[in-house]
Amino acid sequence: MKQTFTFNAIPATLDEFKALHEAALQSPFQTVALTLLALCRYRDDRDAALAMLDFLKGPEAVSPYEKQFLRDRLEGKEYKPFSFFAGAAVENDYTPAVPLTITVEDNPYSYPDDKYATLYVRSAGADSERPVKLRKKPSTGEWFLNEIQCLSDIRTPKSADPWA
Repeated sequence: MKQTFTFNAIPATLDEFKALHEAALQSPFQTVALTLLALCRYRDDRDAALAMLDFLKGPEAVSPYEKQFLRDRLEGKEYKPFSFFAGAAVENDYTPAVPLTITVEDNPYSYPDDKYATLYVRSAGADSERPVKLRKKPSTGEWFLNEIQCLSDIRTPKSADPWA
């Protein structure tokens, strides 16, 4: 199954983020879409992005290890999260179309049990889909971010590629 989400802008604050319809976190698809949206905020305001990710993590906070992971994956490559949105391409330096649109997919192996899910997003700079792991809180039915697994390297944007 595929679900597509559209956002008019990247929220600047946690309150704006929580005001989004998808912030109800009632499906794993919503949580993945919001994860990529929060990662787009990282380029301009890391603290706001981390606050959004803390919200998506639910009862757990983003760990020091996860913060270092994000620094390692995004430092100098802040374009990565934008590459998952429609209109982004190597040729336009991963500048997505506005409004921002993202498609999230599952597959037959996405749900190993009733508490975990791994869903997928496609980057314009990669040949295969990238995973995001989620965890369901049974008492509320909410789906929370468990692991960001979609930030491995992608093709260099055209303006940064010395061979382009």
